[in-house]
Amino acid sequence: MRFLVITLFLLIPQLAAAACNGTDLRDRLDPDQAAALEAAETATLYAHGNHWRARRGDRVIHVIGTIHMPDPRLDPVVARLEPVISEADLLFLEATEEDTKALEKRLTGADSLLLLKDTSLPELLDEAAWQTLAEAARARGIPPFMAAKMQPWYLSLVLALPGCAMELVSEGQGLDTRIEGLAKEAGVARRSIEAIDTVFQVFNSDPLEEQLRLLQLGVFPEDLSADLLETTVNAYFDEAHSDAWQMSRLMTFAHLDLPETEIEALLDEMEQKLLIARNLAWIEEIEAAEEARIVVAVGAAHLMGESGVLNQLEQRGYTLERQPF
Repeated sequence: MRFLVITLFLLIPQLAAAACNGTDLRDRLDPDQAAALEAAETATLYAHGNHWRARRGDRVIHVIGTIHMPDPRLDPVVARLEPVISEADLLFLEATEEDTKALEKRLTGADSLLLLKDTSLPELLDEAAWQTLAEAARARGIPPFMAAKMQPWYLSLVLALPGCAMELVSEGQGLDTRIEGLAKEAGVARRSIEAIDTVFQVFNSDPLEEQLRLLQLGVFPEDLSADLLETTVNAYFDEAHSDAWQMSRLMTFAHLDLPETEIEALLDEMEQKLLIARNLAWIEEIEAAEEARIVVAVGAAHLMGESGVLNQLEQRGYTLERQPF
């Protein structure tokens, strides 16, 4: 998401954002929702922990779950991680600084992967649906005429963030950026764990009808989006990945006016594309690396679950131990 929103700022440099004033939704769940959150946590492998060490023979892999936006609570985290990064032979990131800059050039060009060709969202949607999207975009500082030309899947991810978060994400200085800075200072090799355009190619290959279905997931009221952001960030610093992921699912069921079976299918599809498929590809990249001391710094949601990086390492014979964060 970080480089997606950076690209949005390149496309619309006048984009502005107000301060986020959300509240943690976990504090106001009804009993059924609280029970569902607890059940999901219990059922999720590696539901907790932002820093783990995996050992197999002479190979040591530190897996660090990152957040892609700045927060003062990261300062002591970075200080504790500095020795881990400086002693590594290789740092895997979702996207290195160099690869991100190369992608930004592609995305802001005339043949951008982010823009619709030969059509627009007002032509693809009925008037009421388009006006709902236009208002959601306007609330985030995005002119509707720009939103009208965005690939539906991309607009859905952008609208999942409140306007108050966009400037924060675009500033960088999330944990991934700061870890990369430590690696550069220490002369540690850095590598993107996947082709930089992977997400774009996956979603752009979907038929427009499928993208329009996914677009429905991103349209939350601005205040709810701010609450979800606050919940996600707090869950991150609680080292509770499952909470962040499941709260997003719970709020989607509570606020999206669609049959539950359809919502479930949409959410499962998004999880398959954004997490599961990528996790399974990443583990192959990690295993193929020749270096003995590796750090893998990726979004925290990629750590949890059966397909998560941690469980996949365990399945390949690594012994895992949670580390201080």
